[in-house]
Amino acid sequence: MCGRYYFSDKTAYEVEDELHLKRGALATRAGEITPGMTTPGIIWNKSTDEDLVMSDLFWGIASRDKKLIINARAESATEKSMFAESIRNRRCILPAAGFYEWDAGKTKFMFKRTDEKPIYLAGFYDLSENRDSFVILTTVANASMKPVHDRMPVMIDRRNVRDYLKNRDAAMEMLKEPMPELDRSSDYEQLSLF
Repeated sequence: MCGRYYFSDKTAYEVEDELHLKRGALATRAGEITPGMTTPGIIWNKSTDEDLVMSDLFWGIASRDKKLIINARAESATEKSMFAESIRNRRCILPAAGFYEWDAGKTKFMFKRTDEKPIYLAGFYDLSENRDSFVILTTVANASMKPVHDRMPVMIDRRNVRDYLKNRDAAMEMLKEPMPELDRSSDYEQLSLF
């Protein structure tokens, strides 16, 4: 699962450099991102001279009963009527320095790449409540995540961002790849007295 992520000015500049994006599009929005917020996402834009563009996206797609859906399982999103068309045609990338997850004891853990480079979270977007809204795709947790949660966000390698956004078949294959091992830390860890 992924319910909160963050990026810093440093991460923003690295993303802009790595993906050759216009300078300043991301850096002004650094901080923690939570469901229900509007944040920059990277989309494929066939109608401009630039292939990748930043677009303001709202985190959460409203379900029929108006609940905010923030994640979708990568393994089954193409089979869900609510998601199928969007994941095939409107994929997005959410740049991050890292993300947070809570364990069963409510301890908050931070996850980031071991080299501290940006993370590219995989998602897709659709029109919901009259605004472009996204969900983050999740997959089965790897060894670095399992002690905290059984799900984790799908991360796309920097070199594959363009293919993920523009090539449907390549994107569907990327969703099946194993996720990189991450550094896990917490401000404090619950100690047992027994």
